[in-house]
Amino acid sequence: MRMMANLRYLATSLLRAFLTIWVVCTFTFFLIKLMPGDPLETAYENLLMQGKTPQQARALTASIYGFMPNGSLLQQYGDYLIQLVHGNFGTSITAEGIPVSRELGSAVSWTVGLVLAGVLTSAALGVVLGVIAAIRRDTRLGSGLTILGSVLHGIPQYVMALILVTFLTVKFPLFSTGPVDGTLEPGFNAPYVASLLSHAVLPASAFALSSFGGYLLTMKSSVVSVMGDDFILAAEVRGLSRRRIFTYIAHNAVLPLFTVLTLSLGFMFGGSVFIENAFNYPGMGQLLISSVGQRDYPVMNGAFLLITVAVIVANLLADLLYTAIDPRVRRGGERI
Repeated sequence: MRMMANLRYLATSLLRAFLTIWVVCTFTFFLIKLMPGDPLETAYENLLMQGKTPQQARALTASIYGFMPNGSLLQQYGDYLIQLVHGNFGTSITAEGIPVSRELGSAVSWTVGLVLAGVLTSAALGVVLGVIAAIRRDTRLGSGLTILGSVLHGIPQYVMALILVTFLTVKFPLFSTGPVDGTLEPGFNAPYVASLLSHAVLPASAFALSSFGGYLLTMKSSVVSVMGDDFILAAEVRGLSRRRIFTYIAHNAVLPLFTVLTLSLGFMFGGSVFIENAFNYPGMGQLLISSVGQRDYPVMNGAFLLITVAVIVANLLADLLYTAIDPRVRRGGERI
């Protein structure tokens, strides 16, 4: 019975995630069609004016956008979904002949490392300092940590990025911005690693500082709440050691942080648009900004879709992980 409930809930969650992704794909398709001038038709007509035959123009336009022009709207929509299922996002307009999937893969590799470094650092510091702020909440240290978390939590990501850029690359040029030096040989060698770290440390710090306050405040609130539960009082009455009691508190208080951490990994992809643009960092955010400025619709739509899917997958993982690690959660009236 329990296994059936688990499988039913997993199937429902996956179906909901796929439906959401389908809605986003549909929105992306019609966004192209509703843009002024219809870029699909414009590309097709430009190819005809360059002397291409209709067959050649249709094939080239389809390779760029991932679906055939001049068909009915339903046919184009069907072609678009089929190409997406096969992983074909089209071809970049500005970088001729390069598939969008290759550009997205290159950008994602930069963003994933940045997001993981920033989120994991802020989560580790937030958990530790949040516990200290909760245990010593009546002291100056606890109050100071709470104020620090509140201030950092209230600063938007792009403002944090601008502050770091202004003070650490303009007024005091301690770090570099932009891509890694192209003259260096990629690999695990000292010059390349040093250049990589010097370019990535500020964007990663912006991610960490902008999310650190949320982790600290969430952990403090969770610890204070758990400390007031009846089972903690019962443990103290039974004479359990302080270490054992603290283990109980930490185990129960850290559960909400799993959800926050998983969601942050998804939403940070969206936040990378502001941070990477501020530091001229060659990740997903910078790719999306440049594609919008250059009206590179295939790259723009691929980046937008990938960021959205990252958020949806993060929500799905957060839901499933929290259900798995906390047996008190009930779904449909059944313990799973």
